[in-house]
Amino acid sequence: MFQLQRRALAVLALAAVAALPQARAQAPKEISFGIISTESSANLKSAWQPLLEDMQKVTGLKVNAFFAPDYAGVIEGMRFNKVQVGWFGNKSAIEAVDRAQGEVFARMVQPDGGIGYWGFIIARKDSPLNSLDDVIKQRQNLTLGFGDPNSTSGALVPGYYAFSQNKVDPTKDFKRMVRANHETNILAVHGKQIDIATVASDAMERMKLKQPEKHDELKVIWRSPLIASDPMVWRADLDAGTKKKVADFFLAYGKQPREKEILAKLTIGGFMKSDNSQLNPIRQLGLVAERAKIEGDANLSAEDKARRLQAIDQRLAELGQQTAAAK
Repeated sequence: MFQLQRRALAVLALAAVAALPQARAQAPKEISFGIISTESSANLKSAWQPLLEDMQKVTGLKVNAFFAPDYAGVIEGMRFNKVQVGWFGNKSAIEAVDRAQGEVFARMVQPDGGIGYWGFIIARKDSPLNSLDDVIKQRQNLTLGFGDPNSTSGALVPGYYAFSQNKVDPTKDFKRMVRANHETNILAVHGKQIDIATVASDAMERMKLKQPEKHDELKVIWRSPLIASDPMVWRADLDAGTKKKVADFFLAYGKQPREKEILAKLTIGGFMKSDNSQLNPIRQLGLVAERAKIEGDANLSAEDKARRLQAIDQRLAELGQQTAAAK
């Protein structure tokens, strides 16, 4: 009996020792901050680094910037715990929440105090294209710059409102379609490499700050409905102490003149508290687009189509209830 007790105590002691590294890991000394690829990594680094340095000073954590060539790279970075906190768009945040243990904790506020932005379709000012109707009519002769598949304003929103609702497939119905980040698409339109492009309104604002002469040679020929401002996301399993440090930093940031100058270069006015419910309208949009695609799929059997549509309708109803409850 005594030997069994000793053995049990020894097992408990070993378990406690084994748990120590895990316990320490729950309160990290450094974190990686993921930044989605809306433009070149060099430009993003120069714009975000001052904020990350302030974050490091205030939180006491070593903060490393994490870049990837596309949105998926940052999502995967969070999935494999190479990214603990980051800036996402709404569509990429959905992927992070669903696949990478992500959790929305804040959202950006626009420089004018607004809490949303727009998706644009742009063309050169000297282009004969002046409206979405012009684009639809002439699409077979046009080259389109489309956004990253995980971009809200570059792909999902214009893909639905501008194209799907007009029975246009942006990946097939244009003379040529290329995918790139917002900055690359803006410069490609300006350089006459493509005719039109889908971009974010705040990307155009950043271009206006950095290269006003190029910005002034472009025009907006379509504007989307308002999109909820970008969410800030952390891994849900980040320890409570670190979450508090990070949330306190962002929610207080942007009040001092120097901080305002840093945010101005990012075309951000500040941050406010948020949660996963801000993603519901974008989830609904994705489901509505998927529903339309299923309805028009002649290769599906009536039974399979009905089953899939019922599942989507049920999910849409659930999201509607959640959205109503959150108001």
